[in-house]
Amino acid sequence: MSLSLGIDTGGTFTDAVLFDPDRGVVAAAKRLTTKHDLALGIGAAIDAVLEQHPAEIGFVGLSTTLATNAVVEGQGNPACLILIGYPDAALDRAGLREALGGDPVVAVSGGHRPTGEEQAPLDLEAVRAAILRHAPAVTAFAVAGYFAVRNPAHEQAVRDLVRDLTGKPVTCGHELTSGLDAPRRALTALLNARLIPLTASLIRAVRGRLDARGITAPLMVVKGDGSLIADRFALARPVETVLSGPAASVVGARWLTGRDDCFVSDIGGTTTDIAILKDGRPLLNREGAQVGGWRTMVEAVEIRTFGLGGDSEVRVEPSFGLAVGPRRSVPLSLLAHQHPEMLAVLRRQAERPEGISLDGRFALRLRALDTEADTLSPQERRIWEALADGPQPLETVLTSHLLDRPLERLVARGLVILSGFTPTDAAHVLGLHDGWSREAALLGAVLWTRRPAEPGWTPAADAEAFARSVLERLTADSALALVEAALARDGVADPAREARGLLPRRAVAGDASVAASALLRPALTLGLPLVGIGASAGTYYPEIARRLGTESVVPEHAGVTNAIGAVASGVLQTVAITITAPEEGRFRVHAPAGIRTFDSLDEAAAHAEAEARGRAEALAREAGGQQVAVTVTRADRVVSMAGGLDMFVESTVTATAAGRPRMG
Repeated sequence: MSLSLGIDTGGTFTDAVLFDPDRGVVAAAKRLTTKHDLALGIGAAIDAVLEQHPAEIGFVGLSTTLATNAVVEGQGNPACLILIGYPDAALDRAGLREALGGDPVVAVSGGHRPTGEEQAPLDLEAVRAAILRHAPAVTAFAVAGYFAVRNPAHEQAVRDLVRDLTGKPVTCGHELTSGLDAPRRALTALLNARLIPLTASLIRAVRGRLDARGITAPLMVVKGDGSLIADRFALARPVETVLSGPAASVVGARWLTGRDDCFVSDIGGTTTDIAILKDGRPLLNREGAQVGGWRTMVEAVEIRTFGLGGDSEVRVEPSFGLAVGPRRSVPLSLLAHQHPEMLAVLRRQAERPEGISLDGRFALRLRALDTEADTLSPQERRIWEALADGPQPLETVLTSHLLDRPLERLVARGLVILSGFTPTDAAHVLGLHDGWSREAALLGAVLWTRRPAEPGWTPAADAEAFARSVLERLTADSALALVEAALARDGVADPAREARGLLPRRAVAGDASVAASALLRPALTLGLPLVGIGASAGTYYPEIARRLGTESVVPEHAGVTNAIGAVASGVLQTVAITITAPEEGRFRVHAPAGIRTFDSLDEAAAHAEAEARGRAEALAREAGGQQVAVTVTRADRVVSMAGGLDMFVESTVTATAAGRPRMG
């Protein structure tokens, strides 16, 4: 009997499992993610499980946290955003201008009205010129047209022109959502365009490793809502895979624990992802899940993602004290494990009479150059070339303060990554983790005890005390993140602020002075059990659950939950079509294939239902589903007028197609 192979590629580890729906996990393995060449880590994980249990593979499922991590850390490939018919003020809404950073944005005339008619003709010549001007310096394009969800014709025309002229990936706003928030739709298109090359390279790496081993089984990828799509579908529309890893973790947690109602908190190397299971199904956010500081419009499992993980950068936050995250840093223990020569540098720094702020910090290349080769500034190129032979201490890289910002730009582009002390190192110091170099972790902690004091922070007395303070900070902030997620679900407008007000960071940290002297000691209780998953879940979540007065559940195989979720789900495709009334007695259907107007609502609804049903079923089959079943619902918005009359506003027809993944 053939088995399913589940693979999850995260920021630190790549996991693989052999899975049987009746027997569960047959074999599991974790290997380091090799970001410079993803295929190496993927191949090592696949080899490890097949060596444990050679088997015929009938289906391969893939999930990944790489896209989520990149958004949280502000990384991604350069992309050009083309806005069609947007007002000038749009850039100052939804964080769009901030998200653009230094990436190009082009505004052209065109766009549509709410009723679907053109508000202005599309300026294709301006579009052509912009594409040719920016294509050499970007890896993808994002296209957002005003009211494109009511008529996508202009977005589709620009998309086709990008493909004809460049062959580069392009994301259209109407493909992501039917929501009407134009600036946020443009933001989501931009974020996802930046992630397309990363997703495509991952899928190709997995397919290449499977082919090399003679595994011809279908390859499917987890979407952000926890369902599956075929690899060819994901390559054509990789935006579907944003939040893939967090969604897979929820599906896997449900299968492992059998819990129908619970919090699911997944701690990885870079992020902590928090979701809620209700009646055995993950709650979905129809408006789009929040990733880091961005509110996306990709329909996905309702997940709040925080920059907290085992590899979070340890730093001093002015006037507050020790902080972790949101940026990932290569743990010193891992750096020395992979590059033993770095131990000598740490020893030399520890032997100096006085410590400096750059002690215990390194930089190394993360991946090869692509289009950035032509856009590196002289200072960026100087740093890049200094890292050609491997990791270097920051004290030798940052020979001038003028190089600080160029280094940050290289990090933001995902070309370079920093290394320093992390919670993973703290776990090594305290004997909670022994996978890599404890000496490097210990030296890193010693260097922190020698750093000059800063406002709000005083160095710890010794290395172990410092390591305990780091793990305490991660534990406290993780508890705060759960409180924030609970408040957000309860509809609180500013859950982050309210969480800090209800549970001050010093109080949730279990600060001894607070416990001994405070006359008011806040205590909150989560309303659901806490399922903790991730490689280090057993280290943190029992204590976090205790502080929040709830039950802790850390299941067996918690460290490979995402890989289990990658093969424990099914295919699901949803198509929503809107019907509006541009004038009395006329009803307009806004379908992806174009708009049509009818004289009666019944005729319009019948057409919309047929269009939605057919497209949803076709998408489900294209996504790799078999035995597809389609359900259709219709929701009318009607306003009661004076005199007892009802006025039709709009109707939404939604078709949902569900099927089982195709086995080889």
